[in-house]
Amino acid sequence: MVVTPQTLFTGQQLLWLPACASTNSEAQALIGQNRASEGCTVITDFQTAGRGQRGNQWEGAAAENLMLSVVWQPTFLAATEQFRLSQAVALGVHDWAAALLGPDPKLKLKWPNDLYYGDQKLGGILIENTLSGPKIQYSIAGIGMNVNQLGFVVPTATSFAQVTGRAYDRAALAARLLECLERRYLQLRAGQVGALRHAYLQVLYRYQETHAFVVDNRPVSGQIVGVEDDGRLAVAIGGELRRFGMQEIRHV
Repeated sequence: MVVTPQTLFTGQQLLWLPACASTNSEAQALIGQNRASEGCTVITDFQTAGRGQRGNQWEGAAAENLMLSVVWQPTFLAATEQFRLSQAVALGVHDWAAALLGPDPKLKLKWPNDLYYGDQKLGGILIENTLSGPKIQYSIAGIGMNVNQLGFVVPTATSFAQVTGRAYDRAALAARLLECLERRYLQLRAGQVGALRHAYLQVLYRYQETHAFVVDNRPVSGQIVGVEDDGRLAVAIGGELRRFGMQEIRHV
């Protein structure tokens, strides 16, 4: 398929594969061969071993969804600032989805970087960074979005087609997504960290709402009050402010 994003560099080098194990793995191989320029993008119709957050496997029907990985070289970020990139990528995805669905309050980013519609997952993001000393040398942003798929084994999954009742041209969607991603990446590169943090909190799933969580295999009630610089989720539980890494708390 032909993808022609109106970007400076993101997606200008593009490889669309009929199938592969993982677009992140393909992008990593291109980096290893010194063949990946800034913004290099790998897209596939089907992943046989797609990876998700928390070590989960990403599953999707062939030729119905959008699965891609983008390579950037954010050498302006310290290794301790990885979550800033995560926020920028997640916001780029949200911008893209909002352009498709309109300003819908059900469209949210679930910490750290899943895209949700109501209480159902539209897609996810997995960012893998390569460090060089104290700096990030390469980042691969892997993105999987449920686009035209109508049936899911997991009841908490949904797709844009399910939400809107229409089918989408995936090549056109890919081009628009790459444009949205680059805008947020350039915002990050320009040092607009505060603006990105504010925008992320405005669309954060269950932000400042009291909800059930699981901590240490025990149910608790808490309220998300923010996200730390290192990406930890700040949650008020029983009058105490606690901070959690990705494996330490789970939404119910």
